[in-house]
Formats: sequence, structure tokens, C-alpha cells
Amino acid sequence: MRILIIQTAFIGDVVLASPVIEQLWDTYRGARIDFLLRAGNEGLLENHPKLNELLTWNKKKNKFLNLLKIIRKVRKNKYDLVINIHRFASSGIITLFSGADQKRGFDKNPFSFCYTTRIKHEINNKHEVERNLELISDLTKGNFTRPQLYPSVNDFASVGRFKTKPYICIAPTSVWFSKQFPKEKWQEYINSVNNKVIYLLGALSDHEICEWIKNNSSYKEVVNLSGKLSLLESAALMKDAEMNYVNDSAPLHIASAMNAPVTAIFCSTTPAFGFGPLSDRSRIIETNEKLNCKPCGLHGYAACPQGHFKCALTIAVTNL
Repeated sequence: MRILIIQTAFIGDVVLASPVIEQLWDTYRGARIDFLLRAGNEGLLENHPKLNELLTWNKKKNKFLNLLKIIRKVRKNKYDLVINIHRFASSGIITLFSGADQKRGFDKNPFSFCYTTRIKHEINNKHEVERNLELISDLTKGNFTRPQLYPSVNDFASVGRFKTKPYICIAPTSVWFSKQFPKEKWQEYINSVNNKVIYLLGALSDHEICEWIKNNSSYKEVVNLSGKLSLLESAALMKDAEMNYVNDSAPLHIASAMNAPVTAIFCSTTPAFGFGPLSDRSRIIETNEKLNCKPCGLHGYAACPQGHFKCALTIAVTNL
């Protein structure tokens, strides 16, 4: 059997799709399971022991030409089953022209009319992992499965030099401003830390804000690792941290996939949307103030719609 899973959204969305891989593998031993994701995210699933091939779609350059190439690649692979976790039109087009006998996905996709099985996607008190697993629940009858990543021996060895002292990790940024705990708040928290190394994690694009936090903190055992680690090296480092401090963003889900201790700060959003932590040791931090504007949206905004950003600024760092 040949199976393709599609999730071409952001890093966190790919992590939250990983339980689908696990349950399909447990059900269809010997099946070929491939995964299609956006170019740049493939590092998450490198050397995954339960995947046969990673297909990547470059959305940033020649997007539509590359879309045609992916469609041809998918048709050539002759999948029996395509599971489209992504809810937007582009992935629906790939599914439509996949040639697969079975096509599954969420009803919110504009091309869901072509699916042989459509599942209603509702933002309710279910976790996003539960919603994703509903796509295959009649096939696998599996129980809830936590996200899973597979850093290699080399990934763990690469970050071993950072584990000689007790440490915590902080991933201070987010794609969305309104999901991001302010840099001044991180600075204030770091100044309260004692006897631990602090590692700041993120992409190369996060380096500047991490450098600001490091340079403006009075506590000196702060190391800016943004842009210096791969996704799986970051996961390997988070695994053994005393605590990982994150926003409602991809590092939260990476921590869940490693069952690493995590403190998740929700500014403009809420865990009720279904994107909370799944680690055995986890905490959720939100403002204690009653704000009529919170939550202001599912994904966040480039600026606070109300202009005051109280959902973040009223969180006391002593609660961390």
C-alpha cells in the first residue's frame, strides 16, 4: 500500500501531523508512507524511521510552477491513499489530481468535494492532534498518540556540549507578533534566573531579537543559539532542559514531541483552540485579567488589534 500525508503549513502543523504517521505505521506494517511538506520544514522529518520519502514544495519561489511539478510527482507515485491534513486550496488541488483511489481530508478545504472521506474540522476543546487523527480513526482505531520526532544520535551528540551544566531553553519569538511574549518581559524573567545556563532558540531570522534579549539582560549566562541549530538539534537540546519556555508557536509542539518539560505562554490566543502542550510536565501561563478582546483570533496578528497588547503585558514574569 502506498500512502501520502500532506501538511504544507508551518513547522508546528507538521509536528502535530506526526501522530498520523505513527498510527498508519502501526496499522499498515509494510506500507510505503510518504510525507509532503513545504520546503524548509523537511529537517523536522529527516531520517524518520517510519517514512519512505519526503516530498517538498517550494512555496517561496516559482510557487505555481513548483505546484505543477509536485502534482506530477504525486501522480507518478500512484498512491492508494492520500490524507490531506492541510485545509487550504493548494493542497486540495494536489489531492484532486493525485489519482489516488482514497482521498481524505477536512471539509474546510475548498477542494474537499473530491475527497472520498470528509471530516468536519471544528475549533473546539479537542486538541489539534485529536482532530488530525479523526481523519484516520476508522482505519486505525488507534488511541491518542503524542507527536513524535526522531533526532539522530548525531543530533544528540552535536548538542551534547551544551548539556554540561543545568540549563533552560527559551524560544522567545513567534511568526505572529500577538502570540509573542514581549522581549522586555523575557529580559525581566532572565534577570531573575540563578545557577542555570539559558539557551535562546530560534531561526536565523530570530537572531536579532535574541541578541537584544541577551545583551540587555543583567544575567550573563545567556547563549544565543538562534540560527545555529537544526530543528532536530533544537529538539535534542530541549529534551534534557530543566524547563523550556515557549510561546503558542512551533517550539511548543517540538517540546511536546520530545515529551520535554514546557511552560507555554498564551498571549492573544487560548489553549481552548486545541494547540496546548502535551508533555507530561507542562504549564500554561496566561494573563489573569479579564479581557473581552482575548482571544482575538486563531493565528494571531502582526500587531495588537486594540493597540494595547494587554494579553501579554499584564502577564507577570513571577508566574513563570
